Amino acid sequence: MDFLDNSFYALLGLVLFIGLLIYVGVPRVIGTMLDKKIAQIETDISEAKRLREEAAALLAEYEQKRVAAEAEAEDIITAAKEEAVRLTAEAQASLADLVARRTKSVEDKIAQAEAQAIAEVRARSADLAVEAARTVLSNEMNAKGGQIIDKAIADVGNRLN
Repeated sequence: MDFLDNSFYALLGLVLFIGLLIYVGVPRVIGTMLDKKIAQIETDISEAKRLREEAAALLAEYEQKRVAAEAEAEDIITAAKEEAVRLTAEAQASLADLVARRTKSVEDKIAQAEAQAIAEVRARSADLAVEAARTVLSNEMNAKGGQIIDKAIADVGNRLN
């Protein structure tokens, strides 16, 4: 009867306790809880993948918009330069014609044409400055827009962990 010591009763108690847990269904409850947690994790992963795909699509869309805006800005600058050249040529032709007809009225008209040319150049300069500022701001947003999207993706990853 040497085997009926404290170790035997502790083993018997442990076996009975484990048997009771199995009889009550604790492993089934734990399994159900684990299955629910696995399903939640899978849902979170699929949501993160969907968000990443959306972010990639937005990035591509904004890149296309940036390229289009740059092309549009180049077109506007080219058109402004051509318009300035055309206006200058028209002003010179007008001045030459006025000089040939009347010398006295030419001085008045030259002053008027110069004032108009200065106003147009100032207006064009202001337009070019506004367009250049818009281009710079657009480039800055595009440069920092990628960082914002990367930060959002990293934040989603951190929340899943």
